[in-house]
Amino acid sequence: MKKSIKTLVAAAVLATGALFLSASDASAQNRVRTGIKGGLNASSLFYDSQGVSNKNERIGFHAGVFTQIPAGEFFAIQPELLYTTKGAAADYNIVGFTGQNTFKLNYAELPVLATFKLGQAVELQAGPYVSYLLNSDLTSNGDFGTGRGAINRDNFNKVDYGIAGGLNVYFGKAFIGARYEQGLQKIANSGAAQTLLGNAKNGVGMLSVGFSIN
Repeated sequence: MKKSIKTLVAAAVLATGALFLSASDASAQNRVRTGIKGGLNASSLFYDSQGVSNKNERIGFHAGVFTQIPAGEFFAIQPELLYTTKGAAADYNIVGFTGQNTFKLNYAELPVLATFKLGQAVELQAGPYVSYLLNSDLTSNGDFGTGRGAINRDNFNKVDYGIAGGLNVYFGKAFIGARYEQGLQKIANSGAAQTLLGNAKNGVGMLSVGFSIN
């Protein structure tokens, strides 16, 4: 009898412990996650203007913070605040004048991504972003002259927006990620910039590493 009682007590203790651990795991999985991230950018400009050829990507970087807010066991919303570099270089041929222009555009960016969890290690993400142009730089080399051009930040739309999608793979609190962003807003907003860029839009591929601090 005593042996049976001890067995029942032990089973009850083990069951309570298992329930407690399960609840702890679920709580950990559903808590808000905050962290830092950064990595490489390979950006391009999507031109539709005539006389543009031999486009070259700009290799840059991004860095910032993120917060992931659970909205269920397999879904979360992840806003981020990033500093990110964009732009590209391309050859031009405008009414017989040839050369190359290099555009460097640097933004503060806010993506808000729907996050779909495939188990505990893999996430798929998609959603919109909006960014604000902090500074810009144009370098020319060709028939229009060599050096930095007079097309400054005021010649570009200061607000850019678009869509983003990618995935993250977690290793404990650390992760690696890949993402692509496609701009929907044309970059140029002045006659001089539009002559060189037409309706060009931003596009950038991003490789990230990050770490959750909680």
